[in-house]
Amino acid sequence: MSTPEESQLGKPAAYADQYDASLLFPIARVSKRAELGLHGTIPFFGADLWTAFELSWLTPRGRPQVAIAHVTVPCETPNIVESKSFKLYLNSFTNTRFASPDEVRARIRADVSEAAWRGAPSQSSVGVRILLPDEFGRETVGELGGLTLDRLDIDCDRYTPAPELLTAALAEKPVQEVLTSNLLKSNCLVTGQPDWGSVQIGYSGPQIDQGGLLRYLVSFRNHNEFHEQCVERIFMDIWKRCKPAKLSVYARYTRRGGLDINPFRTSHPMSPPPNLRTARQ
Repeated sequence: MSTPEESQLGKPAAYADQYDASLLFPIARVSKRAELGLHGTIPFFGADLWTAFELSWLTPRGRPQVAIAHVTVPCETPNIVESKSFKLYLNSFTNTRFASPDEVRARIRADVSEAAWRGAPSQSSVGVRILLPDEFGRETVGELGGLTLDRLDIDCDRYTPAPELLTAALAEKPVQEVLTSNLLKSNCLVTGQPDWGSVQIGYSGPQIDQGGLLRYLVSFRNHNEFHEQCVERIFMDIWKRCKPAKLSVYARYTRRGGLDINPFRTSHPMSPPPNLRTARQ
């Protein structure tokens, strides 16, 4: 099983400029999910929404082409794809000639699908959408909708995950709310570099104490974990401690190396949210 320490994170790396699918480095989700008490069937649906802003290749005549790629990796895949390896992989397209954008899309879809599903008894596919320059103008900027928790003037003194800060009015009438915060910050599991994010929490059920929820989100500030793992930890802590009937957690992280990763987890089947970047992204 590949581990984060075996990846290219935090290590000098030569940038290959000829297509090389072997650069993709999958990391199994199972060990981090085991920390959350998850074994076997996971209690949520969702996907990791990637945006790649630095994608380029050559046409058959050698003229460079640039594009933006949206990649959707289902959370049911046994692996995540380590982000630096994804960057190195995309850079390997730089001096490679492809017949068409459709060929590039098909290549990315096949390679990322193989890495994400590697080791599974059966494989499915990731989603890939390629946007060419004449479509760039459609890529708008927006913020996560909902009532902002950041309006609360509270004291914070916990900077490692503290799920005990989460409480809900279990004996009172249930509510339905969408709450947001721009104060999510964690660190890369391997390098310790900061990861900045915004988070949206939608739920129905016992009303969650908003001050406690904001303090809980702030408590990730010194925590080392990948984006996908942080969102699953947030989801499970709220699910266990606040006992909502329905819950969704969606985080959008600022880009690094031309990539942003935006995990979405939900207790009930629903379409992933639009891959709409925020101002900080």
